[in-house]
Amino acid sequence: MKLKLFLTFTFLLVLFSCKSPEARKPVQYTSGSFISKSIERNKAIFEKEEKEILQLLEVNKTKSYFTSESGFWYYYEVKDSSKTKVPEYGDKVTFYHNIKDLNGITILSKNEVGLQNCVIDKTNQELISGIRDGLKLMKEGETITFLFPSYKAYGYYGIENKLGTNVPIQCTVTLNSINKTNENY
Repeated sequence: MKLKLFLTFTFLLVLFSCKSPEARKPVQYTSGSFISKSIERNKAIFEKEEKEILQLLEVNKTKSYFTSESGFWYYYEVKDSSKTKVPEYGDKVTFYHNIKDLNGITILSKNEVGLQNCVIDKTNQELISGIRDGLKLMKEGETITFLFPSYKAYGYYGIENKLGTNVPIQCTVTLNSINKTNENY
């Protein structure tokens, strides 16, 4: 009798221990609603900023504005049609710029910022993406005023004690020099 009980117990133990593993269900579920809400919020912010910028364009009809493929607007203060060279990947450029809000109030002046040096398309630089994209449109000696929505400017972070979050800006850039490097060949 003990032998039968032992064999039965062993048979049941082998039978249930050979069961295939089952996936465990997660303790918490996430529905992706945070991402959906974030997308909706960012679209609303962009639409509001675009409306502000387009209103500014309506007021300043004397200037010829262009729209960039990168999502900002610009006009030439000084245009040099005699030069054809624009910065390319790896070129070293020097430039001045200032930053104003859309009402024209200066946030950072050209003197505060000083002469800037950067290498085109190097991501480890502390330049806003709008200026990095705008420099690629410029020729030596040109001055362009850019209108950047906040996602091309300082976005969610702003500038401490100077510019709030999600604020579109105007940025006037003067490109002083373009120095070709071996990196672009």
